[in-house]
Amino acid sequence: MMKKYTIIVFALALVSFTSCKKSFIEQNNPNAVTVGDYFTTQSAVSLAVNGLYAGLRSGNNLGENSSLFNDQHSDDTGTNDISSNSGEPFQFANYSLIASNSYINAHWLDLYSLISKCNVITSNINNVTFTSAAVKQEYIAQAEFIRALMYFHLVRKWGAVPLVTTQLNSATAVAAQTYRQPESAVYAQIVADLKDALTSDLPNLQTGANAGLIGKAAMNGLLGEVYLTMASTLTDNKVENLTNANTYLTACYNMRPFTSLSAIPYADVFDVTKKATNPEAIFEIVNKQGDINYSSSIAANNQALGETINSLKVATSTGGNLRKDLINEYEAGDPRAAFNYKFASNPTVFDYFITKYRDASAAAGVNGYGGNNWPLMRYADIILLLAEVNNDQGNTAVAIQYLDMVRARAGMPLYAVASTNPTYATKFPTLKLAILHERRSELAFEHQRWFDLIRNFTTPELVSYFQAKNPLNFGNGKLANFGVKDRYFPIPLSEYQLDPVKMYQNPGY
Repeated sequence: MMKKYTIIVFALALVSFTSCKKSFIEQNNPNAVTVGDYFTTQSAVSLAVNGLYAGLRSGNNLGENSSLFNDQHSDDTGTNDISSNSGEPFQFANYSLIASNSYINAHWLDLYSLISKCNVITSNINNVTFTSAAVKQEYIAQAEFIRALMYFHLVRKWGAVPLVTTQLNSATAVAAQTYRQPESAVYAQIVADLKDALTSDLPNLQTGANAGLIGKAAMNGLLGEVYLTMASTLTDNKVENLTNANTYLTACYNMRPFTSLSAIPYADVFDVTKKATNPEAIFEIVNKQGDINYSSSIAANNQALGETINSLKVATSTGGNLRKDLINEYEAGDPRAAFNYKFASNPTVFDYFITKYRDASAAAGVNGYGGNNWPLMRYADIILLLAEVNNDQGNTAVAIQYLDMVRARAGMPLYAVASTNPTYATKFPTLKLAILHERRSELAFEHQRWFDLIRNFTTPELVSYFQAKNPLNFGNGKLANFGVKDRYFPIPLSEYQLDPVKMYQNPGY
């Protein structure tokens, strides 16, 4: 329920900042601290901003365990666990989502919860005295970036969504904001937030003790991807949006701390012992090895019965399954395939499982408290987005140059050679499909695939693309279920029921 939930989210935001709002929680509590009372010092703002980064970690947000909302809804991962056929998570891989799915509702709520926390910060920060105007703008920039990131996920997953950028203090204010706004309006706000964030004095890249915080490279990279997505999903200003996408993606690329991508071995990017010096990282969720609260669980979660490559934690399940459709797409001899997944011969499993995020160290221990960071943006991603935008602009030669940077690092034949291979040429007859293939091979299990698909195909094209695939390569997932409805998630049922007109449902649900 949008009205009810926004008030709840507002309360949660205040609780996370060790305060509460009297009108919504305990009106007569003499110990309550109002938002105005809390936001009086620079340190209070700092703690609030740190809370935004903590919010990203959740599996209901963008954390490593959020694959339901992207990879499992795409053609990359799923499950062959028969017992999961009746469960809500299986609806994502089976293309049988319904509006009452509790995971959809939890994802929606978590994204808006973090937006609400950003809004509390931006609405109250002017009441605080800072050591300098630059410091204040850096805090604003971080809140704006995370708010933009949340809305970027919302608009791509649900389409038109409610747009709120200020703290809501009353039921009347909540009601006024409870309606779906056009995608173009949401994108306009995302762009405005990111452009304003770029006016701050934050460094290009954050390193050392500040690793995990956003810098200008992340701002430019996200803004470039936003413009590229706008070019493919909005009907207006395609040429201008492509130009802007190229400009900001290039700005991000020019901030790289290395000369050649080939100088960074692919395996090093995911080597837990080298994560502190990983030059490819732009923005990631930092995990602490061996820590029960701030460690990574993805290595242990993905490990299949009888296997030890990922973690010292003894596996009890089939691990992170991937679709045969993805396995079949990797080119023969691609070392990324051998690094990213492995076949588990245990008769209970007898399937492939994900090995990309490994930490079988003693420091991670038998509880599987891994230390690998979770990548939200890295330079191979940006380079391939540059290949994509240049191809869309007709700059074929430049697009191939960027594509070849990633292929060369992987030790694969450059595009001019690969395209003469009959198998490669048949599978990827156009440069567009070759770039999409490279992103799938390079960025597998990094929660990028679904967004790549909806950016490169219109809804009818996307349906045709899926329906042309072999259903036998989708495990228990019913490929025949995939249709026009699957372009967007359903609006959570409770939101729709509150106001079916203002919170109208997406087609097919």
